Amino acid sequence: MDLGTIAKHSTLHAKPSGLILQYGTAGFRAEAEHLDHVMFRMGLLAVLRSKQTKSTLGVMVTASHNPEEDNGVKLVDPLGEMLAPSWEEHATCLANAEEQEILRVLANILEKEAVDLQQEAFVVIGRDTRPSSEKLSQSVIDGVTVLGGQVHDYGLLTTPQLHYMVYCRNTGGQYGKATTEGYYQKLSKAFLELTKQASCSGDGYRSLKVDCANGIGALKLREMKHYFSQGLSVQLFNDGTRGKLNHLCGADFVKGHQKPPHGMEMKANERCCSLDGDADRIVYYYHDADGHFHLIDGDKIATLISSFLKELLVEIGESLDIGVVQTAYANGSSTRYLEEVMKVPVYCTKTGVKHLHHKAQEFDIGVYFEANGHGTALFSTAVEMKIKQLAEELEDKKRKAAKMLGNIIDLFNQAAGDAVSDMLVIEAILALKGLTVQQWDALYTDLPNRQLKVKVADRKVISTTDAERRAVTPPGLQEAIDDLVKKYKLSRAFVRPSGTEDVVRVYAEADSQESADRLAYEVSLAVFRLAGGIGERPQPVF
Repeated sequence: MDLGTIAKHSTLHAKPSGLILQYGTAGFRAEAEHLDHVMFRMGLLAVLRSKQTKSTLGVMVTASHNPEEDNGVKLVDPLGEMLAPSWEEHATCLANAEEQEILRVLANILEKEAVDLQQEAFVVIGRDTRPSSEKLSQSVIDGVTVLGGQVHDYGLLTTPQLHYMVYCRNTGGQYGKATTEGYYQKLSKAFLELTKQASCSGDGYRSLKVDCANGIGALKLREMKHYFSQGLSVQLFNDGTRGKLNHLCGADFVKGHQKPPHGMEMKANERCCSLDGDADRIVYYYHDADGHFHLIDGDKIATLISSFLKELLVEIGESLDIGVVQTAYANGSSTRYLEEVMKVPVYCTKTGVKHLHHKAQEFDIGVYFEANGHGTALFSTAVEMKIKQLAEELEDKKRKAAKMLGNIIDLFNQAAGDAVSDMLVIEAILALKGLTVQQWDALYTDLPNRQLKVKVADRKVISTTDAERRAVTPPGLQEAIDDLVKKYKLSRAFVRPSGTEDVVRVYAEADSQESADRLAYEVSLAVFRLAGGIGERPQPVF
């Protein structure tokens, strides 16, 4: 390790004074102009992690659903997973180190993680379409090369595509070819094999309007759509030709505002969906005949997918261990439907996709989706092998069901939540079951809910337990919430501190929108009073 060269290059990517950043589930996010030093340093860290794991590492330059002016970076571990928690700490430490501390921090990581500097390192890089992404990617490359790492720059990719590339490279091509062409072919082949089995036909089941958030998803779907055009016709909106990334469009806008994106015309009962800026989230929606907007979020996506997987397992006579993983934000109606109607076990974890992913890995088949539309299904290696074997051995109807299950396994991007992969799975299931978007929506009715946030002097005064569903501190807060919840039917409420700013997030649901709104407001007042609220007191939303 040439310390002089590292120090020299580091000064070319100087850290702004006073800037402190935290590596979270989404990596680092900030205004793009403040991230040059972070990118260089994450290039350094990726090399060390690659050497330690003797594997290809990924670095993705994106800020997902954040405004266009922001950017961010996250590292992708060898099996397409998020960075290991101990290395998240190293990332935070390295990003925040003052210039004179850089070499000491690197030496500390080398010692703690027993990194062999003689080991080769290989890093692959992807980026989204933000104006700042190309230059910031170059800063990552500078960090990789200064430590002697080899680099392959894929250029423009969705975040899930980069996860896929890393997974492919570290499994010797068994998972698929580590190219965009390989990605398109793998998913499209599985989708077309599945939809061949659909008995229904006609445009009603075969066309879809897609809001691409003016992001990378538009570029990649435009390249990919002819691969699966026999099974599905997609019409792209907010495709980046005009309009800003994530501005008044995209999955986060639609979910948060409960209304369609700008720039998309919707006819009654027409199936529509929105991706987010880096194409790892998806939500569906439609207008009914009366013009009312209906959102189909991650909860209903998880319900559709897990129910179909269970039906296929029953068909082939296999009682595999299947589980659905949710967060506290999942609508209570979805949890009840899965547990009581579909008899599928449901588990709750802390908010953050890494928590859901790890829990889902405990099952033969684990399905996880956050309500915001970020999720996937994971299948253990043993299950993959067993299903492929059954597809060869079983007779007639059972063999058909086993082959369908095998196609679904191939169709999911198991390395990460992938909006394009999820979209094709959903479209295949709707076609196979002959379901309209209204029938899917009618599986259960969401309980009315409301989310609010309360500004506090210090969010750390709130600590939680039971997958963030109960407050431990400050004293008296959980008791106050419990008393308020008792006043309303089918109600629940919880509070949790934001991971990035001094606010407390409040969630409430009840049997009517008026009750959910009132409960959320009353809980917000309790937070303001007991947890050091600052600024204007919470106002009623009803």
